[in-house]
Amino acid sequence: MKPIQIRLLEKKFLSINWDESFVSKIGLKYLRDECPCANCKGETILLKTYRPPKPTIFNPDMYQIVNIQMVGEYAIQIKWKDGHNTGIYSWEYLQKLAAEEESGKTQKYDPML
Repeated sequence: MKPIQIRLLEKKFLSINWDESFVSKIGLKYLRDECPCANCKGETILLKTYRPPKPTIFNPDMYQIVNIQMVGEYAIQIKWKDGHNTGIYSWEYLQKLAAEEESGKTQKYDPML
């Protein structure tokens, strides 16, 4: 599936109309909290996973979108009002986030791995 329209709703949700007549809606807080970048979720190097510490300071600006850019034909990159812009959200990842948020799930990341 590929999106045919991406837009902000009420400055609280990202709405994605997919080419298969399906609509996803993801809360901006959930979208930012599940940012896939290495600074937010960590990374694996040579079979060793490094997880960053959870943020201790929260700013309301971190949940406001300034800009959304296409990344090739497979993803978007979001620039948040606090300046964070390193997360690349693939179409598959956005679909997964929409389904998980709807079912009340969050991704579990063990900082000790």
